[in-house]
Amino acid sequence: MEKNRNYFIAIALSVMIVLAWQFLYMNPRMEAQQRADEARLAQQQQTTEQAGQNFTPESPGAATSTGNLPGANQAQATATREEALAKSPRVAIETAAVSGSINLVGARFDDLKLREYHETVDDKSPIITLFSPADTRDGYFTELGYIGSDTSGTVPGSGTRWTLAGGDRLTRETPVTLSFTNDKGIVFNRTIAIDEHYMITVNDKIDNPTQEPVSISSYGRVTRYNKPATPSVWVIHEGFIGVLGADGSLSEHTYHNIEEEAVANTKATGGWLGITDKYWASTIVPPQAMPFESRFTHFTDGQPRYQADYKGDALSIAPGQSTELRSLVFAGAKEVPLIDQYVEQLKIPHFDLVIDWGWFYFITKPMFKLMDFFFRHVGNFGVAILLTTVVVKLLFFPLASKQYASMANMKRMQPRMEELKAKHGDDRMALQQAMMALYKEEKINPIAGCWPVVLQIPVFFALYKVIYTTIEMRHAPFFGWIQDLSAPDPTSLFNLFGLLPYDVPHFLMIGVWPIIMGITMFIQMRMNPTPPDPTQAMIFTWMPLVFTYMLASFPAGLVIYWAWNNTLSVSQQALIMKRHGAKIELFDNMKGLFKRKPAASK
Repeated sequence: MEKNRNYFIAIALSVMIVLAWQFLYMNPRMEAQQRADEARLAQQQQTTEQAGQNFTPESPGAATSTGNLPGANQAQATATREEALAKSPRVAIETAAVSGSINLVGARFDDLKLREYHETVDDKSPIITLFSPADTRDGYFTELGYIGSDTSGTVPGSGTRWTLAGGDRLTRETPVTLSFTNDKGIVFNRTIAIDEHYMITVNDKIDNPTQEPVSISSYGRVTRYNKPATPSVWVIHEGFIGVLGADGSLSEHTYHNIEEEAVANTKATGGWLGITDKYWASTIVPPQAMPFESRFTHFTDGQPRYQADYKGDALSIAPGQSTELRSLVFAGAKEVPLIDQYVEQLKIPHFDLVIDWGWFYFITKPMFKLMDFFFRHVGNFGVAILLTTVVVKLLFFPLASKQYASMANMKRMQPRMEELKAKHGDDRMALQQAMMALYKEEKINPIAGCWPVVLQIPVFFALYKVIYTTIEMRHAPFFGWIQDLSAPDPTSLFNLFGLLPYDVPHFLMIGVWPIIMGITMFIQMRMNPTPPDPTQAMIFTWMPLVFTYMLASFPAGLVIYWAWNNTLSVSQQALIMKRHGAKIELFDNMKGLFKRKPAASK
């Protein structure tokens, strides 16, 4: 009894350490990091206000091989969104998916809202704002332009005022044409089209009516002032992203890494680059036959900002000749079927990697495809998760059958194990040797009860990526109080699931579904033979409680999957054990938890 008491104390201390770690270390650390970021930004703004607008030509961290590509000398942003939009002439953008406008100064995409997505679950909440003008504190925009030479004269750039030459509103059916003629008579005509979703096509035609050849270079940039409001987590990449070269590998850099040191990428032909968030992305696909240099950088002169940009090799336009360039700009939601469609139809190299599928790509994406298939038939992603779990269980059924059969054999050996315990008494070494000999003789795996959990780990992580990463899960309801499968269960045991009128701290948010999951895991553990070693027995007893706390902060969809998977596992295990003639001692094992063992005789 004394040993058991010590085991209980050890387990209780372990749970308390986990709770203390979360409450006393992790939460304050996250808050301190957020305060540090805010203080750093405030310091940068204060420095800029003192220095006025006398900025250096380019920040040291931005000095790369792209040379004089636009990006430096950005004044501090102070205007409201409405003030900024009213400062310059604009062409409206209006489709079923987006709304906004093109700034005719710079032909810049700096005003874009995603009409199909809201900030919260409430459909009455504001729609998502992706792009904002450079004069606002939330500046975020994409720009395509040119860098001139001694022969080119003035070329279109950040400050160029384009003329609207065709169309009056950018829609799916009606492209618009912008025009600019420079001081040497070189004519730039830009035709902008948009599909029914988030892909913008920019076709530039450059005419050289002069008697001299002209050399110019194209550029493109995605510039953003602020990082996402929600702190990033390790499971998903947010920040700079690109596939550089038609056969290139994925290049990812966090905001923090680029703050420390800018990255100059090697010259490439083909590919894409930009900035990605959890659900949204802004990327540029340069002309695919044109070699270009690119960089990811962070400017600190004036308005602090992040920039992904490229500069193409110089183009030579002969006298009386013209050339054309085609670029693509993606700005919107990372919807899986849509991204795959762009890869197939537009031949954008590895553009599907803009969605962070993770290391288990070969499991994660097929699992989403299966889940999406069920969703299209049942109309509820929660139900789709349940059906996907059934399919996964069927795929693993042969292997699980062998494991559960081994567990059933262990149950049959329980009487012989009790005989060995009685025979060897307190001689733990002799008892363990005798049991190992018994396992070998009967070909039993003593840790078979752990295998069902171990097998779930890759599938569990892949499903976690699907639920946490894909926008299809964002604000997807289940039933009852679960209105967002990508968010944790909003209820809590510590205010009786909302019956008591007060909010509880985040680390005590243990909702209904995590508790259901813990109960199903507890039942599953009780289906297994009780380990002969008291330490192992205590671990098996307390594991459901630890998992209940750990998974309470996970997306509700993942917890529902785990609870449903446990339920299916219990049913499967009971069926297999019955086939092998093993007694299902679920209730006996549960009663054993509350029995007091008789004191050993002196």
